[in-house]
Amino acid sequence: MLRVLVADDHPMFRQGVLSVLESAEGIEVVGEAVSGEEAVRLALELRPNVVLMDIRMPGLNGIEATARIKSQYSDIQILVLTMFKDDASVITAMKAGARGYILKDADSKDIVDAIRSVASGKAIFSGDVASRMIEFATRPISRFDHFPDLTYREKEVLSLMAEGLSNSEISRALELSTKTVSNYVGYILNKLQVTSREQAISKAKGRS
Repeated sequence: MLRVLVADDHPMFRQGVLSVLESAEGIEVVGEAVSGEEAVRLALELRPNVVLMDIRMPGLNGIEATARIKSQYSDIQILVLTMFKDDASVITAMKAGARGYILKDADSKDIVDAIRSVASGKAIFSGDVASRMIEFATRPISRFDHFPDLTYREKEVLSLMAEGLSNSEISRALELSTKTVSNYVGYILNKLQVTSREQAISKAKGRS
């Protein structure tokens, strides 16, 4: 039996998911959480195989909860189930340790199959999320080669800035401190001879 913890603060959606899982063969729902803090506490207490994790919850969000759970028990797999498919959410969730990322409009079979996939160690994405992540991951940093004064790391930061990520999101994506990212942003502004983040992004997009 696969032991699953469901973390979602929306009662109607959570109950719908619970109904799906309780009727699925080989899956046992061992707990429900309505906040990130509760998800962490129950995950560490119950040791499920998979946590089905929403991103936007009160207090500690799902990405932060994912990172805390994975830092304690790397064998607990996290499957993000959310309505948000922006690049920043997907990237930071995966960097935090999520094994899969599917959207709440997925059908019941896809949700059950995704749980079984991440439990077996596979990575799983909703179709449109997968295609965007492949495009993002394979997009060459070299498109910023027309900014020869920038280091490779500065080009990475500029690339993520252009994708709309905040400094804190960039810090999680690149596994750097927020202060270090802030320093890189300052270097980029100086080298591009602009005075704001928006101007740097506009200049980057205009030349990419």
